[in-house]
Amino acid sequence: MALREILVVPHPVLKQVSVNVDVVDDDLRALMDDMLETMYDAPGIGLAAVQIGVPKRVIVMDLAREGEPPQPRYYVNPEILWASDETAPYEEGCLSVPEIFDEVERPSQVKLRYLNYQGEQVEEDADGLFAVCIQHEMDHLNGVLFIDHLSRLKREQAVKKVKKMVKAA
Repeated sequence: MALREILVVPHPVLKQVSVNVDVVDDDLRALMDDMLETMYDAPGIGLAAVQIGVPKRVIVMDLAREGEPPQPRYYVNPEILWASDETAPYEEGCLSVPEIFDEVERPSQVKLRYLNYQGEQVEEDADGLFAVCIQHEMDHLNGVLFIDHLSRLKREQAVKKVKKMVKAA
């Protein structure tokens, strides 16, 4: 396993639409292991492959609370089959938009289909933080950042703040 660099706004790769994965093999599992290690190191609760410069439809996530054992999850070619009409606001942040947090309104429940770490197809219902996180990460696969859900002014301020922070580092 290896730590990978997490791209930050306004890196152009973050706006790319990710491509489907043909097969879950050892190379892809190695990528997912690297992603998980990178996400834990950041620290974060979700990471899309495009955030480390690999525009493939792959997500890793771990929603375990502090003190709980790790619960890593892997999503290959995830798709939302259904989303509730009911929405809920949630304050989101993003490893690619460090130190910026804002409220985003998303469907409160979704049904998704994906391939797991072994390449098996899974269908699953998500609500609460799981629903928020999977939708946030799936946005990355489509070249959308959480700040794209904000007003133009808030989005521009966030990018400017991150650029300034990166320059100072």
